[in-house]
Amino acid sequence: MGKDHKPEWSDPNTPENCLSIVRRGQEQESQAISIGRNTRFEKRKTTEPSIDALYEGVLKGDRTLLARAITLVESNAEQHFKKSQQLLQQLLPNTGKAIRIGITGVPGAGKSTFIEAFGMYLCALGFRVAVLAVDPSSSISGGSILGDKTRMEQLSKHASAFIRPSPTAGKLGGVHRKTREAMLICEAAGFDVILIETVGVGQSEVIIRDMVDFFMLLVLTGAGDELQGMKKGIMELADVILVHKADGANKQKAEQTRLEYNRILHFLQPATKGWKTRAYTCSSSTLEGISDIWGVIQSFEKNGKSSGVFEERRRIQAREWFYSMITDQLQFLFHHHKGVKSELPKLENEVISGEKTVATAVEALFEIFLSSTKS
Repeated sequence: MGKDHKPEWSDPNTPENCLSIVRRGQEQESQAISIGRNTRFEKRKTTEPSIDALYEGVLKGDRTLLARAITLVESNAEQHFKKSQQLLQQLLPNTGKAIRIGITGVPGAGKSTFIEAFGMYLCALGFRVAVLAVDPSSSISGGSILGDKTRMEQLSKHASAFIRPSPTAGKLGGVHRKTREAMLICEAAGFDVILIETVGVGQSEVIIRDMVDFFMLLVLTGAGDELQGMKKGIMELADVILVHKADGANKQKAEQTRLEYNRILHFLQPATKGWKTRAYTCSSSTLEGISDIWGVIQSFEKNGKSSGVFEERRRIQAREWFYSMITDQLQFLFHHHKGVKSELPKLENEVISGEKTVATAVEALFEIFLSSTKS
């Protein structure tokens, strides 16, 4: 190869050597990368919609703005809290018209399968259905499963349905406010039925019971030992018990289980005044019993509204929410107080080592906290 030979990619009309051509190419590439980076950053910049835009969007049933409004109330950022409360205040007159249904069940009872079958049935009747799935979150990583849209594949695609998984972030107290507020937003958006699925563990059932009109418990077939394992407290929260997966070879066992539950329910305090909790069978695969459950819920709503129990429950729930929020706000202010944050680790160690009594340490922290509020 001769010394005057230039590679095919060099410019024959310029005296520049190969090195200078490479340099110019590098400069052009550098500019392209720079433009690419700028474009990337520009895409990340998203303008938050105004309260008025969210308000109008929610009332019109705009799915994107509905999701943005719920994201706003779920945010833990301080600047979002006031904005979300302003939005909710504007939406409040348009809330309260939906029937609120809580759904819980033992592991493997098929809650998501039932919700999809029940939701599709309601959509076919012309109702608009919103599903708020309270999802378990890792207390270590803070992540959540959020798989409900995958599990409810058909319902999630339906034009009359809206599914919103809500991570608990390991704290059920946050669910109490965030799920309630998400529910109000869905009501303002015109949804007729709100279904709230719980994680199905302990305290979550009590929290969801306190924010819904009707509460159903899904169970599996079986009697004896399985019924013994069912907590009496959870059964007393339910307005109906559904023996799920009552199909095929399991149908006869499901009927036996239904009879057994009804015998037990006879001795328990009903969850709602003037309403007798009963057990029913249903199957999400054959849809047998699904229409019967909707009939039970409609009877419950009609009887509750005529007797005044329905509205009384909502008033009690609003009052309990009010006092719960006071407690949450006090805890937030206390733990974010600079003086308390500074002294708390020291006092904690003194309590653990036995140098101070718990009451003395708590009193010292409250003196610090309250000193800043004194005029």
